[in-house]
Amino acid sequence: MKKTNGKDLVKEITLDDIKKSIGGKVVFGACVHKVRSMSGFAFVILRTGGYIFQSVYSPETCKANIDDICEGAYIRIVGEAKEEKRAVYGVEITLLDFTVLSKPEAQYPLHVSDRKIGCPIETSMQYRSVALRNPRERAVFKIAEGVCGGFREFMIKEGFTEVHTPKINAAGAEGGANIFKLEYFGQEACLAQSPQFYKQTCVAFFDRVFEIAPVYRAEKHNSTRHLNEYIGLDFEMGFINDMTDVMAMETAMLKYVVEYLEENYQKELKILEAKLPKITSIPIVTFFEALDILGKSHKQADLDPQDEIKLCEYAKENWDSEFIFVEKFPGRKRPFYAMDSKEDEKLAESFDLLFRGLEITTGGQRIHDYNELVSKMERYNMKPEDVGAYMEIFRYGMPPHGGLGIGLERLVMKLLDLQNIRQASLFPRDINHLDP
Repeated sequence: MKKTNGKDLVKEITLDDIKKSIGGKVVFGACVHKVRSMSGFAFVILRTGGYIFQSVYSPETCKANIDDICEGAYIRIVGEAKEEKRAVYGVEITLLDFTVLSKPEAQYPLHVSDRKIGCPIETSMQYRSVALRNPRERAVFKIAEGVCGGFREFMIKEGFTEVHTPKINAAGAEGGANIFKLEYFGQEACLAQSPQFYKQTCVAFFDRVFEIAPVYRAEKHNSTRHLNEYIGLDFEMGFINDMTDVMAMETAMLKYVVEYLEENYQKELKILEAKLPKITSIPIVTFFEALDILGKSHKQADLDPQDEIKLCEYAKENWDSEFIFVEKFPGRKRPFYAMDSKEDEKLAESFDLLFRGLEITTGGQRIHDYNELVSKMERYNMKPEDVGAYMEIFRYGMPPHGGLGIGLERLVMKLLDLQNIRQASLFPRDINHLDP
């Protein structure tokens, strides 16, 4: 019988490993990213999960035959690392031998080894598994990893508990028609529009919770800013004074995430030529103040995409901020659980955060009193039984609380100045894409 002690792990080669091995041998697996044949030798560019290394092949020094490899072949190499200032990272590998692990049956349909993939978004979607082999395309999702890593680390430091809530639900958290319905063993169910009901429930026993998970919206949009499945960065916190506590928490979190990216993802930021925002404080305007800035009538009930762009331009020009909070929206445009404003019950204690011309967050304070919630549901022509067990948490008592949801892909899209949200999704789900 075989056993494993979990100690003899296969290691991923890193730049530090290569640099520490200068003057000695290195052995690792890689994909042949590109072969550039020269007179009497060749440059073989090697792609690993995180790096692009330059290696040199010469028939005098390498036992294997270069004719056995091509772009897209996976090989295990034996080489000698040396300093080379002209190479990426200042290191180069002299190939001593290699073993072919697999070879492609077809040529790449895209220019994977080019600095930019250089194809229309639809072509990238069609050949997604090929497009993502391009280092620049791949770097986008390392930044997404960094955003999630920074978000998670900040939340835990601030005393939040990470939770994992169901994505098959009995009722939609926000109502409306944008629900994916399905049959669940003879019952009607839906995919989660939001973890809203469950994260509120968790506040009752954890005080502070967060989640990083998929969100589903059956919206028939075909725009550069919408997906039907996206990743939500959600948090909910109890014992707040008002929704400004939630806004302050988000501001501190965003500062932390930017610093986390600057500290841990310089390689990807450089590849993508990304300019991260400088966050000191974020200006706050009310919805009607925003309409005044835009020169629009107070009869307008929500902001449109052009409004969001103009408000961000205004914030940059007047407060040198690439972010702006808009608060106290008309209640009829916000979910039933949003707390009414004490100054005007027609307004909700709810906010959006706009960044570089796009709404990336919706949040606010929730109603925590059972009778107040029932009364508001009646105004919305809803019944408590419409939302199932959600009402039970309020019958047994809840602290004042609030929270928010951030669209990961929207945030990454704007951090990297991408033109289409699909570029920030590994395998986008929209009205036209169910495969791959």
